[in-house]
Amino acid sequence: MTAGTIDVVTFGCRLNAVESEVMRAKAREAGLNDAILVNTCAVTAEAERQARQTVRRLRRVHPGRPIVVAGCAAQIDPAGWSAMTEVDRVLGNGEKLTADAYRSAGRTHVGDIMTMRAPAADLPVDRTSHSRAFVQAQNGCDHRCTFCVIPFGRGPSRSQPVGALVSHVRALVAGGYTEVVLTGVDLTAWGADLPGRPTLGALCRRLLKLVPDLPRLRLSSLDPVEIDDALLALLGDAPRLMPHFHLSIQAGDDLVLKRMKRRHRRDDVLRLVERARRQRPDIVFGADLIAGFPTETDAMFDNTLRLVDDAGLTWLHVFPYSARQDTPAARMPQVPGDVRRVRAAALRAAGERRAQAFARSLVGTRAQLVMERDGTGHNAHFAPVRPLVPAPARTLLTVDITGIDAGMLVGQPVLREAA
Repeated sequence: MTAGTIDVVTFGCRLNAVESEVMRAKAREAGLNDAILVNTCAVTAEAERQARQTVRRLRRVHPGRPIVVAGCAAQIDPAGWSAMTEVDRVLGNGEKLTADAYRSAGRTHVGDIMTMRAPAADLPVDRTSHSRAFVQAQNGCDHRCTFCVIPFGRGPSRSQPVGALVSHVRALVAGGYTEVVLTGVDLTAWGADLPGRPTLGALCRRLLKLVPDLPRLRLSSLDPVEIDDALLALLGDAPRLMPHFHLSIQAGDDLVLKRMKRRHRRDDVLRLVERARRQRPDIVFGADLIAGFPTETDAMFDNTLRLVDDAGLTWLHVFPYSARQDTPAARMPQVPGDVRRVRAAALRAAGERRAQAFARSLVGTRAQLVMERDGTGHNAHFAPVRPLVPAPARTLLTVDITGIDAGMLVGQPVLREAA
């Protein structure tokens, strides 16, 4: 970090990463040119602890620079963050995207997120820190899972209109991006608040039709119960829609899912992946899974563990259950912490086994990569590959996958035939 610049530290989801770029732009617009912005996450208690620890360290290392704390944790607990002597300003999730909040007097600027009805932020095109472009199509959540505080940090579900998204994606493609990732807090809820209640599948079809130069469209986390028929149909006839769905599953036991207040059950997930594979046989699934949810017995956990194989999940994001204050789940009988950690480790091991098996299945195949800044690339199924010859970030590179080295797929670039 360098004095005289605006540095941003981001915790949490891709949506936060996108909004951090807006925060930087708005702080610069307000003339705050020597600040550190900390964009927090509240999904777990550990995420908040790490953010607080980071703020304290930043104050020790940079004693003279203003520190602005924003994001979900700040939105949910503005008084707690304002009480930290290391913090100069606290901004809510709405305020952090406005220049006025960075120039206004006062220490705390956190409004009522539940009254927000504006569409998601109009994001800048040139985000040089990413090789893939993350586009905020939706924000907020209208559901109330018993373990989650994010709706209180993000507010109600609200969608970007189709026209704005098409214009934004066109600009990104013109700026050199070859893959766009649609993001949201509850992405599959996109359109429910728009005239005519269009669906995510309809949005994806419009984007692919109206931006024909976009090579690859990818989706971030999806709620299994909200995936619409149009999106599944699009899998079968739109090769530019990437065959990689990351599902917000959370558990594989029906009673645990009911106590989580999720709207799907185990069989719903199995039917969904079967339907998707009928449309696109090579599709790969990721999943968010929580280990050690309150009241979870060994048998209940085994149902979740078996779902990894039963549904054919490949990329797992595993979280030991973290009690969030004032949530219904925090008042349920808790699973001991050491049991949560053991169960989380078992899920991660199952995910690693399946990821390794998938990597082995790719050896000997040809793949197109979107290159990242670190010299690696991701194929259509989001498998990381290191080409044997480097290529610039954002470019599309076709490789023959020749093997696995130090746990990473490696590929030989395919030379174009002479004209």
